[in-house]
Amino acid sequence: MNHRILSRPSYSLLEIELADGEEILAEPGAMVYMKNVELSPTMKGGVFGAMKRKFLGGESFLINRYISKGKGLLGLAPPYQGDVTNIKLSGRIYAQSGAFLASSPTVDIDIKWGGAKTFFAGEGLFLLKIEGSGDLFLSSFGGIEMIEVDGTLSVDTGHIVAFEDSLDFKIRGAGGLKATLLSGEGLVAEFKGKGKLWIQTRSISEYVGWLSSLLPSRARQ
Repeated sequence: MNHRILSRPSYSLLEIELADGEEILAEPGAMVYMKNVELSPTMKGGVFGAMKRKFLGGESFLINRYISKGKGLLGLAPPYQGDVTNIKLSGRIYAQSGAFLASSPTVDIDIKWGGAKTFFAGEGLFLLKIEGSGDLFLSSFGGIEMIEVDGTLSVDTGHIVAFEDSLDFKIRGAGGLKATLLSGEGLVAEFKGKGKLWIQTRSISEYVGWLSSLLPSRARQ
């Protein structure tokens, strides 16, 4: 499987070349174009696994399976403007819901309860638990940057894309009570340990709030 990521970072398009018989899994609705590729929607992990991803993780009930019939070509893109990154997975990472775009069929996706601390972050109660070996493609709103954490690092909760399971985190205010309430920074995730962390350069919630502020007051009611 060969791939390239076009139009980065604002309007990224993932293009994948598949040899005869190769396959890839992708989020429904992501396909932009395909050649010599057969589409087969499936429920990876069975009905129960699909229901967990849909109702707990905010992912699609089905996942699309693309199988090459000859020399295949497939173009995929996320539903929003932003970046796509490739991770050579060998083990386990956790990602925010909505970040999954595509993967090798040897990669499994499940839902993990993030604990009450994720509730206070306002980013959802559940995380995607992604594990296995193969290619994983994640998408984001804004560009994606990878940071090597060695010690501690605080990240705004709206900018987290994914992190390795060697990292632990807790949710706290960006500063003291006054700073948390008045600085506009809100809550952060304080990561601790050694491992890789992927962040997005823009926050969807902040962007939506900015757009809303531009609308006439009657339109916001």
